[in-house]
Amino acid sequence: MLNNPIVRALITVFKWFPVVFISAVVIWSYYAFVVQLCVLEIKSECEKAMYLIFYHFFFVMFAWSYYQCLFTNAARIPDRFHLPPEQVAQIDSALSIRNYDSAKTLLESFGRNLPVYTRGFNGDIRYCEKCKAIKPDRAHHCSVCERCIVKMDHHWINNCVCFNNYKFFILFLAYAMLYCLYISLTDLQYFIKFWKDQLTEGSAKFHILFLFFISTMFMISLCTLFSYHIYLTLTNRTTIESYRPPVFSGGPDKNGWSLGGWANFTEIFGDRKLLWFLPIFSGKGDGSGYPSNSARNTLPVTADPQTDIEALSSPSLKSNGHGHSFPIRVAEEDRDDLLRRSQWSEEGAGDENPVVNFSYASSSLRIENERRPHNSLF
Repeated sequence: MLNNPIVRALITVFKWFPVVFISAVVIWSYYAFVVQLCVLEIKSECEKAMYLIFYHFFFVMFAWSYYQCLFTNAARIPDRFHLPPEQVAQIDSALSIRNYDSAKTLLESFGRNLPVYTRGFNGDIRYCEKCKAIKPDRAHHCSVCERCIVKMDHHWINNCVCFNNYKFFILFLAYAMLYCLYISLTDLQYFIKFWKDQLTEGSAKFHILFLFFISTMFMISLCTLFSYHIYLTLTNRTTIESYRPPVFSGGPDKNGWSLGGWANFTEIFGDRKLLWFLPIFSGKGDGSGYPSNSARNTLPVTADPQTDIEALSSPSLKSNGHGHSFPIRVAEEDRDDLLRRSQWSEEGAGDENPVVNFSYASSSLRIENERRPHNSLF
């Protein structure tokens, strides 16, 4: 039924309803503040001019950030992570007859030199059966976008928040919060006059009343969400990773990507301070590789150590983007099978970084199907 063109068209239209609703609220707030409050109610020309100048600054930055969140295409995983058609056919054939050893061998061969730290929760390499690709670190398959997204945070309204628009999302929250706060503070004295029955008679008094209530309500909600994402930024986690920590070769580690507050911040916002407050991409890397600070990470041991050195220094494996580079490690097999199913138990479940023991059991292939987290803004 979902493949029906009419059904898919209706779903696409439905996805834009939240955007239309938010846009309608913003347009009404513009009319209520500029026309009803500033033009019709405020008598002082100096006060009116100051209110309008600062209001339009917050309005423009808020609208610009919102536009960038909505219309910046979510970053796809690079082509080098996609398996060639002949290997896809062989893996699908092996999986159809449950020949996991053959499928593992093919994935091991293809993923040997890819820059990947993490595994699935059972210790297997993360392979997306839908996209026919090995997932880069921090990438997940979005069931709404129907493809793997680089450094996916969550699906929001009609787009994925991910590597290349996460900065825009944070700025959107910040400017939307400041926009609502500014309206609340400037409207407060006229809100008080409303209750004292000192406002000019007409519809303006009701616009001023509802403008204060709605802006205050949104400001409180946005403040909470903005604070949470600042915390995620400074700890270098995504929303998905805050609920499900990444699994490295030594086990789960929720702080595995954290390099310190300042380094975590500049990874998203970049080193050019003039661009920090503008919804223009200025982050580091290309989204397919990240430096790790996890004590659970170990360099894979191979029969030929020189192979690892050459792979780590290969220019083709460096995560380059916008003039920045990240050190990359290769996701190569240990001396034991890389993709064997593992069973792990936590010692000291209350500890921040529990010790995880992996015990390898029967052979099987891990196919991860991601689900969208249930924490969108609207």
